[in-house]
Amino acid sequence: MATLDKKLDRRSFLKVSALAGGGMVLSFSWLAGCKPITEEELLAMPKEWFELNSYIKIGENGAVTLFSPNPEFGSNVKTSMPMILAEELDTDWKKVIVEQADFYPERFDRQFTGGSQGIRQGWKPLRTAGATARAMLVAAAAKTWNVSPTEITTSAGVLEHKGSGKKAHYGEMASLAATMELPEQVTLKETKDFKIVGSSKKNVDAQKIVTGKPLFSIDHKVEGMKYAAIVHPPAFGMKLKSFDKSSIAGMSGIVDVFPIRLFKEDYERNFFDTTTFPEILAIVGNSTWEVMQAKKNLAVEWENASESSFEVGGFGGRPNTKVTVLSGLENTNRHKEQMKEFITKPGNVVRRDGDPEGMFKKAAKIIEKTYSAPFLAHNTMEPMNCFADVKGDKAVIYGPTQAPEMIMGTLVQALGIPKENIQINLARMGGGFGRRAYSHHMTEAALISQKIQAPVKMVYTREDDMTAGVYRPTYSATYRAALDENNNLLALHVKAGGIPESPIHANRFPAGALDNYLAESWDIPSNITIGAFRAPRSNFIAGAEQSFLDELAEVMDKDPIEFRLELLKRAEINPVGENNDYDAKRYAGVLELVREKSNWNTPATGVHRGVSAYFCHNSYVAEVVDTKIVDSKPVVEKVYAAVDCGIVVNPDAATNMGEGAIVDGIGNAFFGELAFENGVPTKTNFDKYRMIRQKETPKSIEIHFVDSKEDPTGLGEPFFPPVFAALANSLYKATGKRYYEQPFAPQLEMQNLKM
Repeated sequence: MATLDKKLDRRSFLKVSALAGGGMVLSFSWLAGCKPITEEELLAMPKEWFELNSYIKIGENGAVTLFSPNPEFGSNVKTSMPMILAEELDTDWKKVIVEQADFYPERFDRQFTGGSQGIRQGWKPLRTAGATARAMLVAAAAKTWNVSPTEITTSAGVLEHKGSGKKAHYGEMASLAATMELPEQVTLKETKDFKIVGSSKKNVDAQKIVTGKPLFSIDHKVEGMKYAAIVHPPAFGMKLKSFDKSSIAGMSGIVDVFPIRLFKEDYERNFFDTTTFPEILAIVGNSTWEVMQAKKNLAVEWENASESSFEVGGFGGRPNTKVTVLSGLENTNRHKEQMKEFITKPGNVVRRDGDPEGMFKKAAKIIEKTYSAPFLAHNTMEPMNCFADVKGDKAVIYGPTQAPEMIMGTLVQALGIPKENIQINLARMGGGFGRRAYSHHMTEAALISQKIQAPVKMVYTREDDMTAGVYRPTYSATYRAALDENNNLLALHVKAGGIPESPIHANRFPAGALDNYLAESWDIPSNITIGAFRAPRSNFIAGAEQSFLDELAEVMDKDPIEFRLELLKRAEINPVGENNDYDAKRYAGVLELVREKSNWNTPATGVHRGVSAYFCHNSYVAEVVDTKIVDSKPVVEKVYAAVDCGIVVNPDAATNMGEGAIVDGIGNAFFGELAFENGVPTKTNFDKYRMIRQKETPKSIEIHFVDSKEDPTGLGEPFFPPVFAALANSLYKATGKRYYEQPFAPQLEMQNLKM
């Protein structure tokens, strides 16, 4: 058993338990057992609640409430996190209620959704919170019955003293327990004793979603609320010059139109204060329809913006950086030319092992390939929106955000209201994938409400989101391998960059597996706004790296999986360098597992398969994609995935996350692309921005988890990066052509294959 020796005062315990929300992706809703039941059937509401810590309160009837500090994100962790708490609390799962906490930094230290860190960062704090509350309940029962706490056992929310036959459910002891001293140490369960963690629990909130129950801020309404739309410059590199208010003055339901500026001149932006256009126009009216119609008719004049720069605060250990926003109207064709130029120039060396330059000079053969990928749009299903009610020196904000603690500072400077007078209420997010970490939509709504001194709901159109978005960068990577006359690998060199950031992770595999290794990085400034996209940077570099390793294995006449395992064995037994950020044995483990489960060496007739493996967000994933050509069309028959993410809290939820990420990756690999002409995105809605369709998804996805006792790690993102290369390698086997440029669909069509 794990024992916490540190004495915890009440404030320190609140801080420890609050860390359970760190990086969490989801909020929570009502929970029940394995089958859906209504809230009324779940349990009657207690007449009185007794709070044991910032996470837990228990009703006199035994009901247990858990507050989730982080917003709902769609990954189903809303079931998994209370499972962790319920496990250590030793309560009845059917008596667990979970409520969405609003933004309360005094109670919760870190309310941030992203990075696949929810379960990883919440694992020990949540267990500690549950175990501490259980210990306080035991102490209360011991005092009431005048027995030793060591003689009391718990099970499913019931305290029992077997010697006297006395029993009580948690609610009967909750009032006294809330007054007990915090224990100096608590003992956590052995993993072998888990009853809830590791079993699949259904999330009954799904019924609310499919039946349209109000869960999102876009559903929110209050009396006297106005509606708002935004108007932003038509191209990156432009800004507002003037507008004619009279052009919409006579339109039905229109209240006002005015400019808003998000940042004051002396404000130092934080990491998530990325916004494409810091000055925009707001149209306010009596209905969404009316403001949308006015938006079409508003006369606005725009002008070219000059170059600017500003400092952005660091995040997650990163230092502050200076961001330069270029002037001019950018074009995708020019971007491609710029990236080709940078490929030929020396980059910034981020890792060098051995003498790679010397090995390339003596090589008998050099393999060199360049991979590229375009900008991508997030396309959250729920459009960007926010409700705000700002009057005087008070503000209430309600909307979808991944980073309430980051947007709070922005709101303070924009509104001129102290943070203690601003309440951010957290809504469930209708998709995010990184987009809603950049919460400028909340500042926009707040400024609009402050201007009109009335509650307002501001909603983007799909076109607003896609043309003023925060995009996945466009990337390019060149891989080179030096071989001797016997096709032995002497050295490997990667030079990668992008607009406006590089995708390089300098210390990841195959770094550490080769005596001679060189990694170089470069980047090109831009005025196109970029930001986190599912598995940032990894979502590109994994595809390039694993595609190149596959091609290299073929040149070396090696099985693709065996080749990777050879490299990983070297990294395990005799690693090169000291900064390798992966565990080679665990990495190899998922490759071995996917080889076994897919029957790698004996594919079905007509099946062409490719493999890929990658480490990111503290987890290891290997994937095999099986493709067939059916009626001149590539069809993804099946995907096998092997995953090492430590302990799997909720297998059904974990499997669902994997399936969703794999489908998402295949869709982006085939179709994802956003281009620019004179600063204007060429695709503004789903009629042109191609998404994967149901009939194009894999016919089957089979996911296998490594049986592990390690603490849990990330899952929302690690499934995503490997599938790009697994698909590309599979398509190569099916078509005889390597795919170096995403998306793949246009190249397949050039081969007379249907998409």
